[in-house]
Amino acid sequence: MQSSEPIKSRTNPLVQRLRRLKQRAEAGSELILLEGPKLVLEALASGVSVLEAVASPRAQASAAGRAALLALSAAGREPRALDAGLFDSLSEVDTSQGLLALARRPVFSLEAVFAPPPALVLVAVEVQNPGNLGALLRTAEAAGASGALLTAGCADAFSWKALRGSMGSALRLPHVRGLALEAALALLRERGLLAMAASADAALRHDEADLTGPCALLVGSEGAGLPEAALAGADCRVRIPMAGRVESLNVGIAAGVLLFEAARQRRVAVRPRDPLVRQT
Repeated sequence: MQSSEPIKSRTNPLVQRLRRLKQRAEAGSELILLEGPKLVLEALASGVSVLEAVASPRAQASAAGRAALLALSAAGREPRALDAGLFDSLSEVDTSQGLLALARRPVFSLEAVFAPPPALVLVAVEVQNPGNLGALLRTAEAAGASGALLTAGCADAFSWKALRGSMGSALRLPHVRGLALEAALALLRERGLLAMAASADAALRHDEADLTGPCALLVGSEGAGLPEAALAGADCRVRIPMAGRVESLNVGIAAGVLLFEAARQRRVAVRPRDPLVRQT
């Protein structure tokens, strides 16, 4: 660390910058707050510009913490030492891992979101819970989606809770936020994507739909689901068949089922036929 004497004053300019970013809505700022060695390492590996970092002695207690400190030093962002009690006042968790960093908010292009071949785009419509939104981006990346469109009313994908839910996927998966629903649907049409809306009362099962071509999967918020405008604007609706008296799934689970079905179909479509493997 740059200083052997830790920062102890709440009026220190760096501490005040960190506190302001923690307390205000992050969506209007070009800066984001990264907490914990994993997110810091993910940011550095993803090419995110880390500007400043602070660490308490707890950062040295884990292998991940030590690795993050070394990576920050190698990037020319030597963390400043921060008093443990002062650090805990800035942390979002009960037991911090001793590392905080300020970074520039990543900006993704629409070209990256729709990158072929063939594009698979998740469209999150008014998903307001940041943890759920983060989990959606994590699932989309895991399933091989090209990117995501987040309509107006969605949580900020770079808020602390969303970043934690995405486990770093928000730093990598191309996504564009703040689009009006009509603009998002128009983009899908312009780019030649089939827009599929998840709906419990749809006639078409999700595993009967052809998800091998360029397509977008629309999912809505936890309570309300997709608004009528999204259902009406979609090219088709698909449902996930469920047993028992269950009426709906958590939005993250539903998106996972749809995205991984698309991934399965795409693997089968390009896989050479093996006489020992049953084709499904």
